[in-house]
Amino acid sequence: MLRSYGRVLALLALVIVQAAMAGLTSVMLLLSFALGMVFLFPPQAMMVRELAELNRKLVRDWAGITIDSPYLPPPPPPVPQADGMYRSERTLYKTPRVPAWNDRWKWLVSDPATWRDEVWLLLDPLVKVLLTPLLLLLPGRGLRVYGLWSKKLLDPTAASRLAGQVSHLQRTRNLAADSQAAEMRRIERDLHDGTQARLVAIGMTLGAVEQLVETDPKAAKALLAKARDASSETLTELRRVIRGIHPPVLAERGLADAVRALAMDSALDVSVEVNLPHRPEAPVEAAVYFAVSELLSNAARHGDARTVLVDISTNAADLRITVTDDGMGGADPAKGSGLAGIERRLAAFDGVLAVHSPPGGPTTVSMELPKVLPTYWTGTSSKMPRWKTVTITILWCTAWCPTFPQGLVAGVFKVFGIEEKTWFLALHLPEPWQWPTIIGMILLGVLMHVMAIRIPASHDREKFMAEATPTKPWC
Repeated sequence: MLRSYGRVLALLALVIVQAAMAGLTSVMLLLSFALGMVFLFPPQAMMVRELAELNRKLVRDWAGITIDSPYLPPPPPPVPQADGMYRSERTLYKTPRVPAWNDRWKWLVSDPATWRDEVWLLLDPLVKVLLTPLLLLLPGRGLRVYGLWSKKLLDPTAASRLAGQVSHLQRTRNLAADSQAAEMRRIERDLHDGTQARLVAIGMTLGAVEQLVETDPKAAKALLAKARDASSETLTELRRVIRGIHPPVLAERGLADAVRALAMDSALDVSVEVNLPHRPEAPVEAAVYFAVSELLSNAARHGDARTVLVDISTNAADLRITVTDDGMGGADPAKGSGLAGIERRLAAFDGVLAVHSPPGGPTTVSMELPKVLPTYWTGTSSKMPRWKTVTITILWCTAWCPTFPQGLVAGVFKVFGIEEKTWFLALHLPEPWQWPTIIGMILLGVLMHVMAIRIPASHDREKFMAEATPTKPWC
């Protein structure tokens, strides 16, 4: 109780800070748009955001109500054109400073959450004053009511959530496109520098054989042997390129065996530990496989490592990969060591990459792909509430009664004129009400069966779609 009163007093004390902040930010907002001092708007909006974020944190910690951040993601930094100039609307700039400021200003102005924060800052002190009696008499209930008020105004709207998802998908799409383009360039380079050159050499050798086959058969035979060896090397090169596109072992045996095959082919002493109850989806497997392959190559070429440990495990629906080597360390994604490419590859799945590589080693690279595994085999499916379980049990135990004996069987008795009424409710009613009651009973039974299937299906649709069958629709 004392803790609740302390929280209430701290919440009421913030009214003074909010009132002062409201006065200051109102003046800055007026100067920004009334007198054209637009440079005051970004700091004003960020001050209000900081105060709103503090309020979200206090509400979460004190009232147990989570309020998500509703803000749109900040704009990316300006990208120079081919001539090195930066464009903002129809104006070119030599430095990215002005375009970046313009993008930031438009980001803050166009975000609906900015203006909702402004309204909250103006109304929140008044709301706290009105809730003061409740906060003092029933602090727990008062904090709860205040939390609901804050959530009403500071929580993301459906539009802001959708806008955030669209923005995130756009960034993810761009990263995936960049990663795909880089992969295509790599394949083209491998084919051009390796396979194509070998095929050209084989063609030239066969041309020389045609000229020597009659005049110098011995030399022609030697050239044919050389062409045969070159064709074998070309085939090996093609297989290497194919494995770089999508290894057959990955498609046939899955991620665990594909990584073990990488370990066997590596010049390093690689240990692999895999704990995957089932195979992830093919795109996820490919992303993890090539990421591990790149890390093993980095450890051998740049890290001067001797042993590597690869650990692939799950955390609920998240997939975690850790690669640790005993190399000399110093790995940095900004140095073009291939880590940036791995980040782009993982970004398509909202994956994150963390690198711990102090000078002298060891180097530990951790990758996590959130929610890429089906929850129905990770054991993290949310447990069905007790009332739903009881409702489903009652439905399955009683749905047969109106469907069959009170519906279908009674209808058969009615059609064939059987006089026996026994316990059929419809047959004991007056004649005009018998058929409506029979049809109503059948519809009621069918509805009860549908609800018994629908409730668990709507609770965990992924599990239902994975496990339900026509003969066992309740999974």
